[in-house]
Amino acid sequence: MERAQHAAATHWPAWLNATVLLLASVTAVAALTLQVRPGVEVVAAAFPPWWNARQIFEAAASADAAIVRTTALPGILVVRPHDREGVSRLHTAGAWMMVDPQAIAACFNKPDREI
Repeated sequence: MERAQHAAATHWPAWLNATVLLLASVTAVAALTLQVRPGVEVVAAAFPPWWNARQIFEAAASADAAIVRTTALPGILVVRPHDREGVSRLHTAGAWMMVDPQAIAACFNKPDREI
């Protein structure tokens, strides 16, 4: 009897399995829909959230990317890389990831902050 109670106490709660599956599916869908399409001229670059605006603008400038506009989140900047190697230069400059700016426009666009 004690063994059965001990075994039941060591299992995960049932809702935790569902939560893990939900988070995994949301992550997979986001990764597939937000990825940059080949040949796109403008990308949204996500920088570390603890960077200030100066660091973000300097990183974009060091990657030779033209700044198109800012977003409602200070860590995301919409830029136009200079050439095909621009995305890799943005990664080298400190950008965590590049996403399609049209995919995030509805969520992170703030019209009064355009450059």
